[in-house]
Amino acid sequence: MKRFAFLLGLLAIAPSCNRDDVIVTDQPTDRAACNRVCEYLPAPGQFINETRTLRTMDEACRWAEEQLASPYGCVSLGSFGGCIVVGFDHRVACTGGYDLAVGGNPLASSSEPGIVWVMQDKNGNGLPDDTWYELKGSEYGKNGTWQDYAVTYYHPEDDGAAVRWEDNRGQSGTIDRVKYHLQPSYYPAWADAASYTLRGTRLEARNYFDEQKGEWVNPPYEWGYADNFSSIDRLAGEGPDANRFRIADAVRADGTPAGLAYIDFVKIQTGVLAQSGDLGETSTEVFSVRDLNFNAE
Repeated sequence: MKRFAFLLGLLAIAPSCNRDDVIVTDQPTDRAACNRVCEYLPAPGQFINETRTLRTMDEACRWAEEQLASPYGCVSLGSFGGCIVVGFDHRVACTGGYDLAVGGNPLASSSEPGIVWVMQDKNGNGLPDDTWYELKGSEYGKNGTWQDYAVTYYHPEDDGAAVRWEDNRGQSGTIDRVKYHLQPSYYPAWADAASYTLRGTRLEARNYFDEQKGEWVNPPYEWGYADNFSSIDRLAGEGPDANRFRIADAVRADGTPAGLAYIDFVKIQTGVLAQSGDLGETSTEVFSVRDLNFNAE
């Protein structure tokens, strides 16, 4: 939702989870960072289809890898449920403290929280096809937080049209177009179907219009979310800010602690379904995913 220009990444990256191709360059690699994108399936949104025509999931994953490998690259997840799944070239250990960092672009007046999930490669096949565990944040278990929430998005029949959605609670609406982003469709071109459904945890929206300032505001959540201006887990520094996460916060579907010793994959997923006038939909942005405690030795 925040206004920014995507800069195409120029650094090459390691292969994704389901590809054998490798781009070789003389650029140094940062092994603490994720090195492959296994899936990139955003929800419809104003930044989708904007910078390059992507027709397949393979192309979308490669593009997302380029973005995360670039110092200025960014991947937008679109509206609720949009997600990216990344892997590492090593297991990320659970220390009991902060283990992961996810870079975003939160502002004091604009947080677009992303739910973070983790997975172990229990079957050893190198693919994210085992069990996902949610990293609980400050809103976990609250009345306004909905588990197992699903939204189905429908392909617009005409260019320039809003994207219609329906959820599993009998609600419906549209992802509206905004004047700053005029690509023909906000529906991802590589989602080659008349509709698709995204499922996850939905946080209660906090956006409101500040009449005095004449602008939309998206207040932050206390802790535990990507692209969130948290005073507790946000790492402010040069470049995009990051939020820190603890693998020890992973929970099973019934809310009990998962007790994970390590993880192999991370999924970030937009956790809010909301729109803010000309600013458009709430959409989590991801700049990086890193192992905070990686030691090359």
